[in-house]
Amino acid sequence: MHDRPAPRPQAPPARPPAVRRHNLGLLLGALRAAPSSRATLAAATGLTRGTVAGLLDPLVAAGVLAEGEPDRSRVGRPGTPLVFAGSGPVVLAVSVEVDGVDALVTGLDGQVVHRSRRRRDHRGLDPDAVFGRAARTAANLAARTGRTVAGAGIAVPGPVRGSDGAAVLLRAPNLPRLDGCRPAEHAGALGEVPLLVGNEASLGALAHLGQADDFVYVSADVGIGGGIVVDGRVLPGARGVAGEIGHVVIERAGRLCGCGGTGCVEVYAGLPALLGDAGAADVAALRTAARAGDPAATGALARAGAALGTALTSVLHVVDVGTVVLGGSYAELGTWLVPAVHAELVRRGVATGPDVAVLVSPHGRAATVTGTARAVADRVLGEPDLLLAG
Repeated sequence: MHDRPAPRPQAPPARPPAVRRHNLGLLLGALRAAPSSRATLAAATGLTRGTVAGLLDPLVAAGVLAEGEPDRSRVGRPGTPLVFAGSGPVVLAVSVEVDGVDALVTGLDGQVVHRSRRRRDHRGLDPDAVFGRAARTAANLAARTGRTVAGAGIAVPGPVRGSDGAAVLLRAPNLPRLDGCRPAEHAGALGEVPLLVGNEASLGALAHLGQADDFVYVSADVGIGGGIVVDGRVLPGARGVAGEIGHVVIERAGRLCGCGGTGCVEVYAGLPALLGDAGAADVAALRTAARAGDPAATGALARAGAALGTALTSVLHVVDVGTVVLGGSYAELGTWLVPAVHAELVRRGVATGPDVAVLVSPHGRAATVTGTARAVADRVLGEPDLLLAG
């Protein structure tokens, strides 16, 4: 009988990259919510303190995270919280709208560093003119920070196939010269940073994740856009058109819409239709008239609210969520639209009372660029290689 050779000592198994990314995402998500010490993070996530240190200390060394002031308010040895460094990487978001460009620079924790909004009529312009100028505006804003840009995002006024630099803007009903273009190909001023491209309303929905986990977001400016959020995630749809609430048909043989169809809710409750019905020059004038009790203004708002409620009836019957959030210009007119929309939902049997809430966005027209910055930060925080590349 021969003795068996002693087994050779084996190295510990390597941590799979996917597990590392997952764990780092948990930790950075917790830090985005609030500064925390390594010990607190370990207790909150179930990871060991050694794992927490191994994942986060390289980010401290790289200037992404920083040591905060120790918490001396508690008994015992004070913990040293980790925070996102004030000189660390930023993310850049730009929202291209029919009549303007919003740009926003935030830290990875969502803290606003710079923002700008410029009125610019994009109707009749080609992709180079639209996205090229928007990219330069955003890049100039980011350059003012003197900080590394870890990622960028472009929100576009139409459904999108894909979400990266190869994403295609399928259709822009109010900017038809953009149909079929790849926005990233015209946004060279943003440089070589990882790029996210998405629909403006779907990205705008992300700005409202603190209000509800499941909701329908409806935003109006020149057109009506929307996003459907379930379990904290936006539903993109197989063709990238989920949430295109503006083109829900409420009258089969109705008015002609810019999309080529007829009877879409956008031509009854979109901003141009609403202002035209009220005889108002802009949202501010409409709001002033409605506050004064002008019957043309209040009547137009009631009709628009009923039309929107009719469209949302179809949406809620399909997705069955309990919250509707009104954004964009609708947020400025929420005093009149919320009761009109809710009354229509009740009349059509979707809501029986408080079981379906109709809320007003706290972000207004800034929701899109705010949600875009959040989406970019989420992507960056989930990819540790992006944070350590510099």
